[in-house]
Amino acid sequence: MAEPLTLIAFLRARAGAEEELGRRLAALIEPTLREPGCIDYQLHRSNCDPAVWVLYENWRSQAAVDLHFQMPYLRQMLADFPGLLSKDMELHHMHKVSAGEIGA
Repeated sequence: MAEPLTLIAFLRARAGAEEELGRRLAALIEPTLREPGCIDYQLHRSNCDPAVWVLYENWRSQAAVDLHFQMPYLRQMLADFPGLLSKDMELHHMHKVSAGEIGA
């Protein structure tokens, strides 16, 4: 059985593109939530830096993530990032850890 995973993407908008980046990221939510492998897809904005946006995503498998990155709406967004971001997106692949898995 495939392992579920979490993606956390940190995005910093170019000066003047903060609201546009937020609108564009928000537009990804609805179609992404319709993808069969998507468990959860949430957009967050920093309380102390309005240029910083975070996507918190939970997926059923790596294969579901791979399929997500092939979706036309996401491919277009990735192509548009150079004009919207002040630096490359920081993407972290994570897995859930239970307390029993961590050494004492």
